[in-house]
Amino acid sequence: MSIKETGLYIALISVHGLIRGKDMELGRDADTGGQSLYVIELARALAEQAEVERVDLFTRMVIDNKISDDYAVPVEPISMKANIVRLPCGPRRYLRKEVLWPHLDGFIDQALQYVRQIGRVPDVIHSHYADAGYVGARLSGLLGVPMVFTGHSLGRDKLKQLLNKGVKRETIQNQYHIDQRIEAEEISLGTADLVIASTDQEVQGQYARYDNYHPRRMTVIPPGVDLERFYPPKVGLFKPAIYQTLNRFLESISKPMILALSRADERKNITTLIKAYGESNELQDIANLVIVAGNRDDIPSMPKGQREVLQQILLLIDKYDLYGKVAYPKQHVSTDVPIMYRLAARSKGVFVNPALTEPFGLTLIEAAASGLPVIATHDGGPQDIIKYCNNGLLFDPLDVEALQKALLKVFHKRSSWRRWSKNGIMGANRHFSWSGHTQTYLQQLDKLLSKRHRLNISLESKNRLPTVDRLAFSSIDNALIGNDESLHKLLTYLKRNAKHTGFGLATGRTLDSTLRVLKQRGIAMPDILISSVGTEIHYCHQRTRMVEDINWRRHIDYRWQPRELRSVIDKLAGLRLLPKSQQREHKISYSINRQRAPAIAAIKKELRRHDLHAKLICSEEKNLDVLPIRASKGLAIRYLSMKWGIPLDHIFVAGDSGNDEEMLLGDTLAMVVANHSGELERLKGKSRIYFSKRSHSEGIMEGLAFYDFLNNIRVPEELAEIEKEDAYEQAYLSAGHMISF
Repeated sequence: MSIKETGLYIALISVHGLIRGKDMELGRDADTGGQSLYVIELARALAEQAEVERVDLFTRMVIDNKISDDYAVPVEPISMKANIVRLPCGPRRYLRKEVLWPHLDGFIDQALQYVRQIGRVPDVIHSHYADAGYVGARLSGLLGVPMVFTGHSLGRDKLKQLLNKGVKRETIQNQYHIDQRIEAEEISLGTADLVIASTDQEVQGQYARYDNYHPRRMTVIPPGVDLERFYPPKVGLFKPAIYQTLNRFLESISKPMILALSRADERKNITTLIKAYGESNELQDIANLVIVAGNRDDIPSMPKGQREVLQQILLLIDKYDLYGKVAYPKQHVSTDVPIMYRLAARSKGVFVNPALTEPFGLTLIEAAASGLPVIATHDGGPQDIIKYCNNGLLFDPLDVEALQKALLKVFHKRSSWRRWSKNGIMGANRHFSWSGHTQTYLQQLDKLLSKRHRLNISLESKNRLPTVDRLAFSSIDNALIGNDESLHKLLTYLKRNAKHTGFGLATGRTLDSTLRVLKQRGIAMPDILISSVGTEIHYCHQRTRMVEDINWRRHIDYRWQPRELRSVIDKLAGLRLLPKSQQREHKISYSINRQRAPAIAAIKKELRRHDLHAKLICSEEKNLDVLPIRASKGLAIRYLSMKWGIPLDHIFVAGDSGNDEEMLLGDTLAMVVANHSGELERLKGKSRIYFSKRSHSEGIMEGLAFYDFLNNIRVPEELAEIEKEDAYEQAYLSAGHMISF
């Protein structure tokens, strides 16, 4: 499909931070910075293109009396063809990105329901940052559409920087969940059809550190800048409100301005700039220093990282006695930002970005477009920006003296200042306009979409699934079977409610093995059979025959290379290929010798080195199943949810072992039987995973009663509800009474 043949629907994903269409609160915290602005402007710019019909920017809904009500609006139009779509994800209050990881499966499920609601599958998914990469990889697999990934900043680079500063590995993990972030980035890079970077240095110096580094799938498209907002100062008297704010701080506001604008983040390295200025009497005589480090109310009440940075700023100003020479406004609004660039340009000043690491540096382009020369860190994006614009100097962000020399060069050589100012304006317009960015972007998408076909999720009408409004799934071994008496009660109870309840099995067994055990136990054919650890889906038509879902088979074949996978894994110690009867077209199964076999993480690393992509699922601590990256019990159930239009909170799942974990997570109504394997212990405490007190089918009946699944369906929203054991016990006994005869 070419994008010229039909209007393009693009789904952008940026999970964290505070995102809205106007008055962006940039710099409010570490999560609301350049990425938030970029995705908003990208959405608007794409929506202006004739070939684009719709753009949805998916982000997290936040309901919190400490922030604006804007972030609780489910759908916010930001142009005629673009919307911000806010989805529930974990607790309603605002959370920093590092603690969102446990809630992302719920975000995925909410996104699927939205897609079903509007009745159209996106043509492409573009994820921004690691958390959205995890979400996008899953959605891309479920919907069968291409995925684009932009990392913005990368975990391996952050880890290196923190270790170099002497921060302990354990501290980094506890604070930033860095291992989870890096793994999400590996998954994103392994899944993405296209990785968009901002600079060549980002590709070669940062992405190259990943196991899933495959440069043939990467392209560099520098971000754009809104040239209607950022432009050189005009002739005439110009004293806006922010001018008056700065005037309160400065003894002589007419001096050239050294402007720094960033979040109050340690990585932004604002303290080095203050030291360079504070230790140079010449700089203090020549220029004023203006530091805009986000907005603040009461510093002691701010998050620890911001609080510490702001305290350091104030202490350094006091140490060097810079009062009257340094402005550090407490509040500003988004419309003040372009004005401050113009004020600095009018004063014949300079913009400084002293960050320790800078993946791109959108503020540098904004400054350039405003006619303001720049001095920037020699790391990352600034190298490319100054190469294209030729409008300033680079320096080592840890070298105070180097920064002083660069600043003095700007102020002493006025001819250089005029040349850099003119070059920056021309360079920003030539290389960093949104029109140029979107044209290149859409050209890349056209290449992708000409090779891909979207997943068909139209309804099938040859079985009873269109008539049901809920589905109950169970694994087989150690869950459904194990107690023949309770199994008979359960199946009878489900049969009595079959008018509105569909029944399915999700098992690691092959199809043939499953059919044999059903026949041996006298279990009627289910409506749906998910077999071979989620790699095959079959429907039972009129309880007589099983018909395979061919779309699912085609869907999971994506990047599946079983021969190449076996050639790598078979060489590893401690793994023995199971008999041929246990192997399937989309499943390779091994037994594990735990004393000799490498860790799962090590196996993943080895596969990535060979550009091989697979999902590794360990169950009962003795078996390893190697599956396509789009396959699992959990992904199969979400595919079925979309295909048949049944919400995930109308799907009950019962499991007992590690290969059930993915289907238990997210927005399904899940339960774990008492005789479960130890791999599932870590799921205890999640509000939608009920751990029964009984085993096998008797435990499943307890779970059905807990959710009142066959009647009005009770969805627990808070963990506290799980603790009301007496009420649930009574509910179970009542259900047991109803089904005993």
